[in-house]
Amino acid sequence: MSLLVVGSVAFDAIETPFGKTDKIVGGAASYIALCSSYFTKSVNLVAVVGDDFPNEFISHLNNNGVNTDGLQIKAGEKSFFWSGKYHNDMNSRDTLVTELNVLADFDPIIPASYQNCEYLMLGNLTPKIQQTVIERLTNRPKLIVMDTMNFWMEIAMDDLKETLKMVDVLTINDEEARQLSGEYSLVKAAAKIQTMGPKYLIIKKGEHGALLFHGKDMFYAPALPLEEVFDPTGAGDTFAGGFIGYLAKTGDLSFDNMKNAVIYGSAMASFCVERFGTERLVDLSEAELNARIAEFKKLSNFSI
Repeated sequence: MSLLVVGSVAFDAIETPFGKTDKIVGGAASYIALCSSYFTKSVNLVAVVGDDFPNEFISHLNNNGVNTDGLQIKAGEKSFFWSGKYHNDMNSRDTLVTELNVLADFDPIIPASYQNCEYLMLGNLTPKIQQTVIERLTNRPKLIVMDTMNFWMEIAMDDLKETLKMVDVLTINDEEARQLSGEYSLVKAAAKIQTMGPKYLIIKKGEHGALLFHGKDMFYAPALPLEEVFDPTGAGDTFAGGFIGYLAKTGDLSFDNMKNAVIYGSAMASFCVERFGTERLVDLSEAELNARIAEFKKLSNFSI
């Protein structure tokens, strides 16, 4: 089942209580594409980088089955760069540097070979770009999943609401759900957001797991307690990659199977936070993933 991933491929520089990095590979689409490639070998990427971006990571994506024909490489220009510092609780952070560089005028070109994608994952970008991607597809995918953030709610709410009408699944965190809906109760927030367009809503709660909503149906997936959390950057994108990758692999869009997809997304995110950047997501084994899924089952399984 072919999957199209659109988002940022970039550099990050991260500081947490456990250490700091120089420039490392980051960006929503980097995490999503790498993660989803563990489930399906038909992943197509649309993004933009400068000629400063390492060929090694692009080659690794290719070796994992990710088609990078849609990755624009701008000669003489620099890739998007973000630097941030996490507080001791690892849930809050300060942005130190944001350099849009090639992302400032990104025009998402969809190669002809990508046109018949069955699944579309829109990583965090401007709502206008996300809308442009959908409009440039000849056929509507079976499922469109979209991620967004509070920044766009503050400066581009009208564009965001127009784009929401075009998607099937929205993934946001609890703070963003409250901001978008104007409701404090997440149950009320979910009901209101679903009237904006998405039939399914995923509310990510970081170390407290994730909630899946569809109509009046609701599912809660815990986060796996870990001994060490080095870097939460990219955890939400990794979750999205596991979620959409599992759905693309199974081809089952029922609510029950979306529950499974949420668990697989949570499992992949639990790997992501154990190292800086994409390091832990490189060369994961099937045995490691299966063992992590078994831990999730053990954590939440009980009988009365």
